[in-house]
Amino acid sequence: MTERREVYETLDLALRVGEVLLSSGASAADVTTAMLDVARACGVRNVSADVTFVDLTLRHQPSSDEPAAIQVRTVKWRPVDYADLIELDETVSDLVAGGITRAQARDEVARIVSTGHSRRRWAVTLGWGVMGAGIALTLGGGPLVCLLAFVAACAIDGTQLLLPRHRIPAFYQQAAGGFVATVVAVGASATELELNPSRVITAGIVMLLAGIGIMGATQDALNGFPVTASARLIDALLNTTGIIAGVGAGLTLGELLGVGLTNVTAGEAGLAAAGITVVGAALAAAAFAFASYAPGRALVAVGLVGAIGQAVLLAVNTSEVGRTWASAVAAVSIGAVCYLVAGTFRVPPLVVVVPALVPLLPGLDIYRGLALLAEGKDGVLQLASAMATALALAAGVILGQYLARPLKREAHRLEARLSGPRMVGASRPPTDNDT
Repeated sequence: MTERREVYETLDLALRVGEVLLSSGASAADVTTAMLDVARACGVRNVSADVTFVDLTLRHQPSSDEPAAIQVRTVKWRPVDYADLIELDETVSDLVAGGITRAQARDEVARIVSTGHSRRRWAVTLGWGVMGAGIALTLGGGPLVCLLAFVAACAIDGTQLLLPRHRIPAFYQQAAGGFVATVVAVGASATELELNPSRVITAGIVMLLAGIGIMGATQDALNGFPVTASARLIDALLNTTGIIAGVGAGLTLGELLGVGLTNVTAGEAGLAAAGITVVGAALAAAAFAFASYAPGRALVAVGLVGAIGQAVLLAVNTSEVGRTWASAVAAVSIGAVCYLVAGTFRVPPLVVVVPALVPLLPGLDIYRGLALLAEGKDGVLQLASAMATALALAAGVILGQYLARPLKREAHRLEARLSGPRMVGASRPPTDNDT
């Protein structure tokens, strides 16, 4: 009976770890590997795992003539907290390395999930505002445009904070955010100020796109988890459609009020403008990480990798390969660099790579497509280009990690067999039991 109880306690601990990882955007492969690592570290063998978009299942059957112990946990989605994710990753690493016991790990995981956020809510709102200003800067916006983007991002965060309390579905939350950003731009365009407010809308679109898990869906599809990948992809498409609906409604309102918004041109040529764009990308990436409760040491890594990605995008985009391929090359660079430097800053690669991709998200293509549709023209091509760019970013990051993987000697047999390069999870040397 005591042994059976220990098995159930181990499975419960592994499921709690998997829940935090999955709700933080980790792929199904990384979640599966982490849960099996926890079970193995606690001395429980012959465990199998099943991960879907909403449920985690662990089965333990020591032999064919004994009944299986099965535990299922429904994932309760919560706001991404990279500070919690980093602490959880360190706890799992300590457990796998033998530095702490199962009881200590259970207490630590319980503390992590029950403790509130480490950052004041008003500071998080300011972080989102700085991110919006950084995106506007990458688009060539001046001080006034950056200020409007800051205000719009803070207003969007207000809607994202208020609506969930009333259990409003995510689709309507995204639509409300897109509408708020467009209304701010329409209001600015109605004045006599000389500015291009469409950059404000683009910054709002990028902010809303940043919370969509297209990268996790792509990683699940590539790693052989079609059910989870399909669910995540449908969720991502639905939320993106919400953004399109909200922005479209705002543009229609502007047309009814006689306020037209011009199309945006992403910055100017020249080394000086390029340098400002790189700074804006670093600022936007670091601000997104800050708003997601990442610790200070992670902000340095995120800003560095975000700047590198933007610089690669600018260098490649000047050739004839097109925006989508340029984004893919930039994503490959981000994936390779973050896989190599994340350990230096003691954070999982997931904490670096997701914010670093934010400045590259195709908010500009989405806005252009919607602007064309609002004028009665064909904007489907622009929207299709946005989807292609999003997929290129996700696939490129994963490819970059595969390319960087031979340089990392701690990759072990279970990682190679199941999940490939891991965005999050403990690293340990191979053992005979991993065969």
